[in-house]
Amino acid sequence: MKKTISIIGSGFSALAASCYLAQQGHAITIYEKNDSIGGRARQFKSNGFTFDMGPSWYWMPDVFERFFNDFDKSQSDYYELLKLNPAYRVYFGINDFINIYDNLEAIKSTFENVEKGSGQKLQTFINQAKSNYDIAIKDLVYRPGISPLELITPKTILKLNQFLSNVSSDIRKEFKSERLIQILEFPVLFLGAKPSNTPSFYNFMNYADFGLGTWHPKTGMFDVVRGIEKLALELGVTIKTNSSIEKIIVENKTATAIIIDGKTIKSDIVLSGADYQHTETLLEKEYRVYSENYWEKRVFAPSSLLFFVGFDKKIENITHHALFFDVDFNQHAADIYDDPKWPEAPLFYANFPSKTDSTAAPDGMETGFFLIPLAPGINDSEALREKYFEKIITRFEQITQQKIKNNIIFKKSFCKNDFVADYNAYKGNAYGMANTLLQTAFLRPKLKSKKVRNLYFTGQLTVPGPGVPPALISGKLVAELIQKSLRS
Repeated sequence: MKKTISIIGSGFSALAASCYLAQQGHAITIYEKNDSIGGRARQFKSNGFTFDMGPSWYWMPDVFERFFNDFDKSQSDYYELLKLNPAYRVYFGINDFINIYDNLEAIKSTFENVEKGSGQKLQTFINQAKSNYDIAIKDLVYRPGISPLELITPKTILKLNQFLSNVSSDIRKEFKSERLIQILEFPVLFLGAKPSNTPSFYNFMNYADFGLGTWHPKTGMFDVVRGIEKLALELGVTIKTNSSIEKIIVENKTATAIIIDGKTIKSDIVLSGADYQHTETLLEKEYRVYSENYWEKRVFAPSSLLFFVGFDKKIENITHHALFFDVDFNQHAADIYDDPKWPEAPLFYANFPSKTDSTAAPDGMETGFFLIPLAPGINDSEALREKYFEKIITRFEQITQQKIKNNIIFKKSFCKNDFVADYNAYKGNAYGMANTLLQTAFLRPKLKSKKVRNLYFTGQLTVPGPGVPPALISGKLVAELIQKSLRS
């Protein structure tokens, strides 16, 4: 039976869900509070520069392909991909760096040059990571997080010990070089927790990195948003921007409508791809499943201080993606998770999309994106933002041996207060809720409300977790759950 479904938000999970639900034959309308779609993956342009505002790493291309295949399409029908080589560079000091290339054999050689015997150890480690990837990404993450029994399969029983140990300890058993350890621990940071608090099973992220490689949509990550939007429109989805939801109407314990600008919009089903905690504040208290105390006790992935910078010249000695690990990795992690505060010496990430995409900046110029991970809920002010920009840009100049400060002709910052204002993000989190052992699968907030019929959720605070590929999967899972409920 055809239903009228209102979807709140237009991030990856909401867009994906809209496609699956439209495919099922329902009438779908997406309501986005901002003036453009994409959620955290929005894009903006200024002074001839183009900036992706959020996700910038394209990993797990198989998940994107699987999404489009569900509609008898291919990723290549909607956007072009380029494989980066090197995938990224990790700096440890002045002109002191390690390149991660686009194939495992080259990466093994790099490891061997740093630590004798580590090349073969890396092969063994990646073989294990691939095994976990095949179990997790091809099977487990496509389960709705309803029951712990979803995690119990003949294959996962054999890997039980990997849920009881952690990524950091496993890596340190095999590798001695602190540099190689940091490179191997880096991918799980996308899951939102310290490597020492992330179950070993999640080393499948290392296969996503070294095994599948780092890609870049030809003109930026917003190509993916545009591609899914095009698919959604082809399927009959309606998208409305500048539409901020004021309230979800519940009658007889059933979601029946949403209110936008004082106007009531009747809905058979309401699906929120917005921040989960914020969505529940749109309900009367009696209908909220998770209390403020619940959210306060969760382990959230970091917030971020972002800088979008336009330079009037080409930047040298840098790759498309670059990680600056020239300071204490563990201390910065402690400043995020253990004793939340602004880090004295922050690690940071720099991204120069114009190294790959000539349309991202005017001729002879460069588009730069800088990110410092921060504790969620941290104090945010313009003075602090400027202080930290000065810290990282000074280090950038020293490490890459060039002057660039006087070549900045555009700069915009984005931090905790903006994540709250633009995305209603709890504590200004950037990546959702961390995938720790006690926040995995059925232990995460549910896709379906326990108190309100016909109210559903999708996105990085629910199943399967943070990241763009998991967001696409979340959209599929909730659409399947809705279809199943309608059949019963």
